[in-house]
Amino acid sequence: MRVVLSGAAGFIGCHLAKRYLDDGHQVIGVDNYRTGSRDNIAWLSRSGAFEFLEHDITRPLKVPGAVDLVADLACPASPVDFGPLGVEILRVCSEGVWNVLELARAKGAVFLQTSTSEVYGDPEVHPQSEDYWGHVNPIGARSVYDEGKRYAEALITAYHRRHKLPVRIARIFNTFGPRMRLDDGRVVTNFIRQALAGEDLTVYGDGSQTRSFCYIDDQVEGLVRLAAADYCGPVNIGNPDEIPVRRLAEEILELTGSSSKIVEKPLPADDPKVRRPDISLAKKLLGWQPRVSRTEGLKRTIDFCREVLPRD
Repeated sequence: MRVVLSGAAGFIGCHLAKRYLDDGHQVIGVDNYRTGSRDNIAWLSRSGAFEFLEHDITRPLKVPGAVDLVADLACPASPVDFGPLGVEILRVCSEGVWNVLELARAKGAVFLQTSTSEVYGDPEVHPQSEDYWGHVNPIGARSVYDEGKRYAEALITAYHRRHKLPVRIARIFNTFGPRMRLDDGRVVTNFIRQALAGEDLTVYGDGSQTRSFCYIDDQVEGLVRLAAADYCGPVNIGNPDEIPVRRLAEEILELTGSSSKIVEKPLPADDPKVRRPDISLAKKLLGWQPRVSRTEGLKRTIDFCREVLPRD
């Protein structure tokens, strides 16, 4: 295949691009480096089958030649970005998605969108299945991302209905692994960075809120299978192994051998109390379920962080 992948310099984007390259496909990576890493593009550029376009998808995207798959992973996704990049996030989820949909339609390509468990908001149904409509504050602190991704799903579905465009929508749940941004404000990287630096681990609230973490290799496998499937509705791609945030902090202290302490800070507005995917559809449709345990995934992520973090 010839794959156009927006957000190629991002965490999940670079891993998905690497997988397609390893499988023998050509990949055209697209990114504007707003939150992506040039190191991730350098990693991909070792392959002769990789091309890169520095481009902001809120502007129309032109790619010469045939394209078989357009995979859209271009959107700032970290809580630290929701304030300073709120308008940019909404533009990427609207104008940006429109532009890559237009590219897929012009090329007769399959379109893959990475949506998010954030479309469920602070859920009142647990675990969350794809038929749950969500519980989202439309003007809250997280709304630029939550509502942006919800709008993107609506736009993609409308394109499918009007133009018969083959679309795939993955709802992702808390992916982690090597090549994450270490300053992205997410709980896994926060805890690992703090533990390795000997700093207190910051837990918001009492740490009883739960999350479900999926290792990057499993996430990519799910995305590849979904892209190849003949199904146009949303599919949860995540690990249903749910854990309280405080317990995650304790696990990371154990795995790093850190003597850091756990401290509590006020819970941010609209922070979800629970988060766990129902992956029945992914199992049935894709024959997919996670294979890498959280412990093994954390060990690999910690090893990566030890390599890249500056040493005194």
